[in-house]
Amino acid sequence: MNWQPFSQIRLRRVLTLVGMCGLLAAAGCSTAPVRDRTGGGEARPAAPPTPPVERAPSATLQRLADEAAALTPLSRSSLSARFLAATRSLPPVASRTVYMNEVSREYFSPAAKANLPAAAQSKLAEVTLDEYRYYYTKYGSPLAYMRPLDLVYAQGFTDTGGKLIADLGYGGIGHLRLLASLGAHVTGIDPDSYLNALYSERQDQGNVPPARDARRGTSGSITLAHGFWPKDAKMIERVGQGFDLILSKNTLKKGYVKPERKIDKRQMVELGVSDEVFLKTVFNTLNPGGMLMIYNISPKQQEKGYNPQADGRSPYTREQYEKAGFTVLAYNTGDDAAVRDMGRALRWDRNAKDEVSDLEGSLFAMYTLVRRPGR
Repeated sequence: MNWQPFSQIRLRRVLTLVGMCGLLAAAGCSTAPVRDRTGGGEARPAAPPTPPVERAPSATLQRLADEAAALTPLSRSSLSARFLAATRSLPPVASRTVYMNEVSREYFSPAAKANLPAAAQSKLAEVTLDEYRYYYTKYGSPLAYMRPLDLVYAQGFTDTGGKLIADLGYGGIGHLRLLASLGAHVTGIDPDSYLNALYSERQDQGNVPPARDARRGTSGSITLAHGFWPKDAKMIERVGQGFDLILSKNTLKKGYVKPERKIDKRQMVELGVSDEVFLKTVFNTLNPGGMLMIYNISPKQQEKGYNPQADGRSPYTREQYEKAGFTVLAYNTGDDAAVRDMGRALRWDRNAKDEVSDLEGSLFAMYTLVRRPGR
């Protein structure tokens, strides 16, 4: 049978019915009762639509929402304000199982474990990571990124829509998801096997739905690159180029990259290339006009001994940045007052998991911001 004439006949009947309904509505019959089909023949009114059931947020999502509310008065830009507001759109996440070698401290996803020899599998301990660990990992609130965002906003990075952002040493997916929900295409770079095991499910990467109050037309994404960048050529290929902003929080510290004293190798950030190669790689990875923001939060240095975590200075000199072609916008600039305000809002001095007992005496911040010239 030719389906077109049949379709046209049906369409005319539908239009006829629509016209009849319109006449009935005009005659005041739009609220006609629905006929009871249970056999009694009695008329009954139409049932009102059932409102959707809104579930209360989990403890972790509620904590993030509370932290965002506490930080909002400290926001100094529309960028960080939108970043904080996007917490309302974070999805719930079920607990996950990963596996850890208790000797090497290396982590494996279920799929990675299955690919190991039986003898190696037998040495792994099962670890359950809940929603709190998914968003906070081992490094605390993802909302601490609001301060670096305020600082780059002041230098012209005012919107994330369609922008490419990389985070070297990303440490957790929470802030990546917030930025992606605001339209950014975000790449997290980190060699930590803990993160590779934790974020191994399909929904951890790819497109991210826009936040509720994100601007229309913005659709972001997350890419995770686990390995040593820029030492590994495959990592350079995976990360790519064309970034508008590269962030690095609490990773590119002089204490980790170029410690003044010998430290535990596990505390080292080994980039695997010379200073010149690293800075030139960063330069080439950025778009003209793109920026590198190094933001380091540090405790007080020990009077005896040496704590690499406390040395938050840039690993590279101003002259090295300039030789690589960068314009230096800020160099080892103190940001103590701002980070202490943030610490109070996040209750770092009252939360046993964060262990910052004295914000005024033991919490410091320093940042370096450079730009690739152009545009």
